[in-house]
Amino acid sequence: MNESKITWIVGNSVPKYIVFEPYADVVCSFLGDLSQNLLKNKTAVQYPDIISFAYFCRKANIHKKKENFAEQKIRLGRGIIFHIAPSNVPVNFAFSYVFGLLAGNGNIVRVPSKEYPHIEIICSAVNQVLEDPKYAEIKVSTAFVRYGHEDEVTEYFSSISQGRIIWGGDSAIAYIRKFSLPPRGIDIAFSDRYSFAVIDSDAVLKADEKEMERVAYAFYNDTYLMDQNACSSPQLVVWTGNHYHEAQQRFWNAVSAVAEKKYTLQPVSAIDKFMKLCIEAIEKPSVMGVTRYGNVLYAADLRELPDDADKLRGTCGYFYQYLCKDIDAIFRMVNEKYQTLVYYGLSPIQLSEFVVNNQLRGIDRIVPVGQALDIDVIWDGYDLVRTLSRIVDVR
Repeated sequence: MNESKITWIVGNSVPKYIVFEPYADVVCSFLGDLSQNLLKNKTAVQYPDIISFAYFCRKANIHKKKENFAEQKIRLGRGIIFHIAPSNVPVNFAFSYVFGLLAGNGNIVRVPSKEYPHIEIICSAVNQVLEDPKYAEIKVSTAFVRYGHEDEVTEYFSSISQGRIIWGGDSAIAYIRKFSLPPRGIDIAFSDRYSFAVIDSDAVLKADEKEMERVAYAFYNDTYLMDQNACSSPQLVVWTGNHYHEAQQRFWNAVSAVAEKKYTLQPVSAIDKFMKLCIEAIEKPSVMGVTRYGNVLYAADLRELPDDADKLRGTCGYFYQYLCKDIDAIFRMVNEKYQTLVYYGLSPIQLSEFVVNNQLRGIDRIVPVGQALDIDVIWDGYDLVRTLSRIVDVR
C-alpha cells in the first residue's frame, strides 16, 4: 500500500493490534479527559453537535453505561475496527470511534472528505489527550485518516481489520463490501434509513405555553440542526387524536417561531425548498396542499400515505403530515427502511405494542421528541459494544 496517498490526522501509521475488555478503565478515563478538553475549548462550544459528543463522553455518562453493561462473561475487543464515516453528518466519525473503543478495539477511522471544522476540533482534542503517557496503548492503536478514492487503501485497511462500521447510502455500502475482511471479520452497516414522528393533537392543545415552547425547541433540535439530513430526523409527522387542525396550527407556529430565531436559511436552500414545493404540487397526487410558515417551514398535507412513503424526504424545514385517529392505521407503510419513531403525547408502551403486535419489519428506536439525534451504543438495532467484542467462553 502506498501510504503517501493517506493524510494521517490522528496517529501516523497503521494501528497496532491491542485489545481491551469492554469499558476498560483506561478507555473510560481517556474519554472523560477528552470530554473535559472539548468542553473547555472556546471554539468547540460554538458547535452544538460537538458539545453533545463531549457530554456523551463525560465520565458520569460512560460510567453509567459501564454499569448498565454488567456483562458476566469474559469479553475482549475483536481487534482493529475500520470505520468509514458518513459525509453528511460532521461528528459521526467521532461517535463511531468511541463505540469501537468502548468495545475494546483498536480503530482506523476514515473521516469525511469534506473539511468540516468539527473534524479539526475533535481530532486536535484527541491528539492532545493522547499525549498523556497513560494512554500510550490507545495512542498506538488509533488512527484517523483521510484519503480519496484509492481502492487499494480501502482494500488494505479492510484486509487487516476484524470488523468494519460502514456509514452511508446503500450503494456506498455495496461498494465497500467488495473489499474482503478476514474470514472472521464482521460488517455493521448503517444504510439509508427513514424516520417519522407521531404527535397526539389532544396533547398539543392541552400543553401550556411553557411546555409548547419546550416541545417546539425539541422538535427543532431533532430536525433543523442537521437540515433533516440525519437518518433519525423526522420527515413525516403523523397526527393522532381528535383536534388535528387546531393542534397543527399551534405546533407549527411554535416550531417556526423557534426556527425564525435560531435557523439560518441559506438562499440556495430557500430556492430548492420552494422548487420542491412546486414540483410536488404538480407531480405528487398524494400531496393535497402545503401550508407555509414563512420561508423557514413548509408543512405538506397528505391525503393518503403512498406505499413508498419512505421516499417523502424533506429538507431545511420541509415536512409532510398525515392525519389518522389510530396509529395502527399506518402500520402497512413501515418497512425495513424505518429507523426512528419520535413521539409526543403517546405512551412508550402504546408505541411498543404498535411495533410488536403488528410484527413490523422496521423501527429500531422509539424516543420522545428532542432525542432523535441522541446516538448511543445501541443504534439501528445493534448493541454495538457487544457486537464489536467477542466472548471468551470459560467453563
